[in-house]
Amino acid sequence: MLFVLFALWIIALLLLIIDPRSSTMRWMSAVAFTGGIGALAAVLSENIIPYVKQTIPNPSVSELLFHIQATSSLLSYYGLPYSFAMLALQYNPSWPNQKTRTFLPYLLLLPPIACILLTPGYTEVMPITFPIVACWVVPYIVTGAILIASRKERLPGMQRTHLFTCLALLPPILCFAVLNYVMPSLGYYRMWIYHTWILALVVPFLIFTFFKYGFLGMRLLIERRKLDSTLRAITSGTAIMNHAIKNDVGKMRLFLEKMKQYAEETNQPELMLDLDVVMGASMHIRDMISRVHEQTQELPIRVSPVNMEELLIEALQSLTPYLSKVKLSLTISKELTLEIDRIQIAETLTNVLMNAVEAMPLGGELTVKGFMAKKNVVLEIRDTGIGMEKAVLKQVLEPFYTTKSGSRNNFGLGLAYCYSVMKKHGGSLELSSETNKGTSVFLTFPGSRRLST
Repeated sequence: MLFVLFALWIIALLLLIIDPRSSTMRWMSAVAFTGGIGALAAVLSENIIPYVKQTIPNPSVSELLFHIQATSSLLSYYGLPYSFAMLALQYNPSWPNQKTRTFLPYLLLLPPIACILLTPGYTEVMPITFPIVACWVVPYIVTGAILIASRKERLPGMQRTHLFTCLALLPPILCFAVLNYVMPSLGYYRMWIYHTWILALVVPFLIFTFFKYGFLGMRLLIERRKLDSTLRAITSGTAIMNHAIKNDVGKMRLFLEKMKQYAEETNQPELMLDLDVVMGASMHIRDMISRVHEQTQELPIRVSPVNMEELLIEALQSLTPYLSKVKLSLTISKELTLEIDRIQIAETLTNVLMNAVEAMPLGGELTVKGFMAKKNVVLEIRDTGIGMEKAVLKQVLEPFYTTKSGSRNNFGLGLAYCYSVMKKHGGSLELSSETNKGTSVFLTFPGSRRLST
């Protein structure tokens, strides 16, 4: 049980550290904490209290530890089902309606409070009245599990994360309900001793899925924060570099002009040609760093109402020369209007559309559509081009990573810039791709940016 205690409390602490502002993370942390406090009650009962009774003759110490054990046990028996029910409501906000969700947390508290007040008190033999408590705990956990499993995800990255969240979370919580409530109700007590074996399987799986695929969206959150810090570092670095290089190039041009004038006066045509080459190289360096800086600088967004159908049509019209071999499908509501920065989103759309077209050099289908996903507005841009391998897909948002190595004008900042723009709008950019089948890019805007018609 000591392993269960430390494993669950470490998980609870990590969840709070990673994203303390997320209500989903807080309730998941509460589930792990209340599970761990149940393990604390078991450790006190099985190990600590018997040892204290043998070594410390003072009965008040044993009595204090017994009260801690009783409180911990009750907190686990009543707190974990409630925490899991609240986690399910936060994780899948599509049900129930907002009005019901306001008072439902208080309504769900009534059964555990009634059991605490009206059923017999804690004893080591019978800590709770199992048949009565099971009548509300089992519906809480089963309904919560169904609610979590039934969450719909349209974005590919979140679909995979949701799948592994269900695999890591639901089996142990259902086993907890059976071992801690159903079996004791049937007369089979102390079944909680098997939690050690269950967690011995679950914890390694949880660690693996967290680092490989993500859990409750945590891996995506960490990757996005890492990308954000990288973009900020690049923004600051290129600004400093751009300023320094401009100053040094200015000095070089001043002295090169003087040297060129001297070469003209002394009739040295070969030296003049060499100086022209050096001047051209210095200007090329300045232009290159300026163009990198333009793609990484932090531009503030200036929002205004923008009709998304009109903006997409404009972006597609600018690419007309490249669309001759492409079959285009555009599906979006004519009334869809968002509060966004028109210029930056137009540049983002152009970047993504151009990537899609370049992925289909021999022609193909380009599908552009807008739809609602829960409370968000999503634009999907899908091509039937060459696609990307998984290894490439993981890196395409990283600044300076590019698959277009043959282009001197490509710095690998296109998708990084698009990601940055979507982040500044409170949204996200996600990709899904299969080799030789095509790529889908999902631009997600928070529903708060949508203007009602």
